[in-house]
Amino acid sequence: MKHIKQIIIAMSLVMFLAGTVAYAQSAEEKGLDIAKKANKADEGFLSSEVDLKMILRNKQGQQSERFLQNKTFELIEDGDKSMIIFNSPKDVEGTATLTFTHKEGPDDQWLYLPAIKRVKRISSSNKSGPFMGSEFAYEDLSSDEVEKYTYKFLKETTVGSESALAVEQYPVDPKSGYKKRIAYYNDTKGYRLEKIEFFDRKGSPLKTLTYSGYKQYLGKHRRADKFLMVNHQTGKETELFFENYTFKTGLAEADFSQNALIRAGR
Repeated sequence: MKHIKQIIIAMSLVMFLAGTVAYAQSAEEKGLDIAKKANKADEGFLSSEVDLKMILRNKQGQQSERFLQNKTFELIEDGDKSMIIFNSPKDVEGTATLTFTHKEGPDDQWLYLPAIKRVKRISSSNKSGPFMGSEFAYEDLSSDEVEKYTYKFLKETTVGSESALAVEQYPVDPKSGYKKRIAYYNDTKGYRLEKIEFFDRKGSPLKTLTYSGYKQYLGKHRRADKFLMVNHQTGKETELFFENYTFKTGLAEADFSQNALIRAGR
């Protein structure tokens, strides 16, 4: 009887281990799962507004400052809508951009130029270009929708003193300026992003975006108060400092139209 029990226990263990192997996630499945969890963790902010200071720094360390405002309208069924308005200095005052992120297909983006009082549509082929002379590209302004990439989990690691899950992301859009990104998610703190490494179309390291100074709003939404984008190929940097975050501000989809873009820039 004892021998039979041992056989049954051994067989049960084999079946359990076989089931564990059968249901183990692939690197691609795990990467996608992490991206979905990060997306889900931030749902429900509805709308937000924030003031920003942008510092542009060249290779020699010379710098210039710009002040702007960002408004975002959350959409669950599609990508978010956002508007950026430059308030100063004089040479960029009134310039504004409007971005409609889409889960599938190319995003829609427009640029209002107050000097000529005209709205210019940004073509898909130009979205890899620099945003207002910064190290951010126009495509970096889009919200991070899960459907915009395919994924591959790489490893568990750390970014500074924070734990992180490294996930390769391959853009679905063939006109993206990047061959891939490596995003580092902190799964112990709401899957917030700690860092993103960008690789150019040839696969060479291009830029690194680092997030710091995180604060939590409404008991859920985590936002960094500083972005640092470093271009490894040019030696240039762009810093963004965020202040006065507000959420559920009552913005509506109608506040994100081309007419609203023109009004914001005046």
